[in-house]
Amino acid sequence: MTETRKLVAVLAADVVGFGRLTGTDEDRTLARLRALRSDLVDPAISVHNGRVVKRTGDGVLVEFRSVVDAVRCGIEIQNSMIERNAGLPPDRRIEFRIGVHLGDVVEESDGDLMGDDVNVAVRLERVAQPGAICLSEDAYRQVRSRLDLEVDDLGETKLKNVAEAMHVYSLRFGGAAPATATSLGEPAATATLPMPDKPSIVVLPFQNLSSDPEQEYFADGTVEDIITALSRFRQLFVIARNSSFVYKGRAVDLKQVSRDLGVRYVLEGSVRKAAGRIRITAQLVDAPTGIHLWAERFDGGQEDIFDLQDQIATRVVGEIAPKLEKAEIERAKRKPTESLDAYNYFLRGMANVHQWTRVANDEALRLFYKAIELDSDFASAYGMAAWCYIWRKLNGWVIDRTQESSEGARLARRAVELGKDDAVALSRGGHAFAWFLRDLENGAAYLDRALVLNPNLAAAWNLSGWVRAYRGELELSIEHHARAMRLSPLDPILYNMQVGTAFAHFLGGRNDEACEWASKALREQPNYPAATRILAAGKALAGRLSEAQEAMAHLRGLDSSLRISNLEEVYPLRRAEDLAKLTEGLRKAGLPD
Repeated sequence: MTETRKLVAVLAADVVGFGRLTGTDEDRTLARLRALRSDLVDPAISVHNGRVVKRTGDGVLVEFRSVVDAVRCGIEIQNSMIERNAGLPPDRRIEFRIGVHLGDVVEESDGDLMGDDVNVAVRLERVAQPGAICLSEDAYRQVRSRLDLEVDDLGETKLKNVAEAMHVYSLRFGGAAPATATSLGEPAATATLPMPDKPSIVVLPFQNLSSDPEQEYFADGTVEDIITALSRFRQLFVIARNSSFVYKGRAVDLKQVSRDLGVRYVLEGSVRKAAGRIRITAQLVDAPTGIHLWAERFDGGQEDIFDLQDQIATRVVGEIAPKLEKAEIERAKRKPTESLDAYNYFLRGMANVHQWTRVANDEALRLFYKAIELDSDFASAYGMAAWCYIWRKLNGWVIDRTQESSEGARLARRAVELGKDDAVALSRGGHAFAWFLRDLENGAAYLDRALVLNPNLAAAWNLSGWVRAYRGELELSIEHHARAMRLSPLDPILYNMQVGTAFAHFLGGRNDEACEWASKALREQPNYPAATRILAAGKALAGRLSEAQEAMAHLRGLDSSLRISNLEEVYPLRRAEDLAKLTEGLRKAGLPD
């Protein structure tokens, strides 16, 4: 493949909160985005002499011959979006964020652009405020005399996966609040988490080298199983899948990954699946020093996939924590099913779960049922199917409350019955026991068993935090949510852990702390009913009634069926005083009887 180097202006753009918008109303969001592309974005790019390099779902990467053209294109798009969003409620607005950088790039023969300067443009876009344009200093220098907009100087800013801090400028539109270096949209890349007092590791997403891109789910599932195998060793500290997969598809600086997640070791690699054969390559790196500890290739037939995963996990453990009990090594080798077809459906289901949308959740449920159909003893599939019903209820997607609650309870019973040594089945099933069966005693016991089996399972710590709050064990709830957030600090559903913390503080009478944590959750997911409930109740009991009423108005828009009379169905609370406190707060905020 031939390549050419050239100096170009690169514009990167995407939709703010796209997952939230599609989760609320996927069909309408996609239809609006298609319309915006056809009658605004693409014409603006064409008029300003741009060339679309690639589209990435809700985003686009564009090459311009001059920075002036790139910035004018961005200005036209952002000004037009102010008009188009006028009169729409906030939860239906599509807003773009844009980054522009001038740099030296490599153009491949197929027209794709490669190089660090492309990454800079993408990182600038990620830190832009909704409706704003962020410029690098090189880009700003080219256009500063031509701008009649307000410019916020953000100073030296550390961009994720960019080695050196860059001077960044932000263009403001339509009366937007001034941007500051602390208001940037990325997770804090400069915050360094302390290293645990045990060997710590993150397994990054492996590259899918199969000729069929549809095999992406298989590569992801293979990595998830390696993470699970490593997680069972209590002598290790293993970052959760949801945080490690934040880096999927990115060119990463392993030292920065180490700082972001507070771990010493990084495992990365690739998966190739073709003609019934599988090849996995893996390398283990001491991230702070950059030293490669080993790199190996693992080959086998498709039926050997579990054995290959075991080989990798054993090789890693032997390198970073060689003194382990034989019982733990044997437990780490236990697999959830003997049916490769059922396993395949389970992996597809998990790939959909991690999209967090309504459509994907429905598809995940269908796939887990398919896995159960092929292996009626597949405990993890029962547990994850029960979780799908909980996620439907949490997000207001329930169609038949009675039927779905009954089915969730059935799946929960089956999960814990079959999964006595399966942490996924026990944690999901235990949480569903508390949720659907209102059996807090057994729900907590199953979660405790899951955490003994897999002390690195962030989801289990999170779910245990919720069940502990339902039981009135509030300090333990806060502790368990904190463990979950440390194991998965970049989790896409971090907001669920944050609102769980808010809930425990609220029940403990600490309304200010509850509101602070609920507000954090709402910054991550503005339309999450659980966070809005706690914010409304907390503000009301703190005496800030106008703010409480504002939160209640938002909550009523999210869940119009909620009443004081059915509040008991929302949380399976053991203590009458906890339900009374929640009732008092929400009634004061304006929830009707």
